[in-house]
Amino acid sequence: MTRVEELLSQIKKLKTEKNAIILGHNYMEYSVQLVSDFTGDSYDLAVKAMKTNANIILFAGVYFMAEQASALNPDKKVLSPDPSAGCTLSDALDVKTLQEYKERYPNAPVVLYINTSIYAKALADYIVTSSTAVNVVQKLNAQTILFGPDANLANYVQQKVPNKKIIKVPPNGRCIVHANYTKQLVELARKKYPNALLMAHPEAPLEILESADFVGSTNQMIQFSKENKNEEFIVATEIGMINALKIKNPSKKFYPLVTTEACACARCPYMNIITLEKVKRSLEEEVYEVKVPEDIAERAKMAFENTMKLLE
Repeated sequence: MTRVEELLSQIKKLKTEKNAIILGHNYMEYSVQLVSDFTGDSYDLAVKAMKTNANIILFAGVYFMAEQASALNPDKKVLSPDPSAGCTLSDALDVKTLQEYKERYPNAPVVLYINTSIYAKALADYIVTSSTAVNVVQKLNAQTILFGPDANLANYVQQKVPNKKIIKVPPNGRCIVHANYTKQLVELARKKYPNALLMAHPEAPLEILESADFVGSTNQMIQFSKENKNEEFIVATEIGMINALKIKNPSKKFYPLVTTEACACARCPYMNIITLEKVKRSLEEEVYEVKVPEDIAERAKMAFENTMKLLE
């Protein structure tokens, strides 16, 4: 038995003993996705957690995702295998900055991308994902909207909803991975894989999105590649997504826009922190528990509920 097989077996045993589930983000390494009970994007996973009878939820993803799961599941113990797994988008928007913008634009609703800390979410009116952002902004009865923290996603929303004014909060919030994508990389990939369709995440720069055959969230990419007759796809998002796509579509071929050999930026250094060994230790020792103050959790949950009602 290999070390990975041994860890997988031990983790499965621990899950049964402790009545625990593992939520694995689409960007996780292959072995972590294999041992996860649910894989998906951060919002999808948090909602799935609300429907489980598990006593323990281990979130294999970056820290804001575990915070979110804790806020939406106050009756369960939520664990993060490594609290140092941050996010450049989440870190880009602090509470003080958001409060200053709210004071400057008191009548503008606050729409925050899900990649924010739970404390910023508590000041939001709506929480969106990359797949719901355009729809939510279109439905709002307001002409000026505070949108953060992803400037690239804000630009994409502005392009899709030109009749409204999107104010970026902050002006330059970026994902450390997607910020490095250029049109030249797209041109090189298309030459290398002439039969492949390009799928791009809305966190990518606008020039990438305008060059793509499909723009969507990680879950939407999985669905698109399943339903599309094409057999090859270039994937313009974090390279761990290739694992999720291969697991769900084993007969098709997926190529990253950027490989780790070409650029370290292909892999999110924070997602990379979460390993199978840390997942095992987290379940064994029930560390590190993520707790959100009740008032913060309630306010953040209200913003989620506002979004759900708007999209009904």
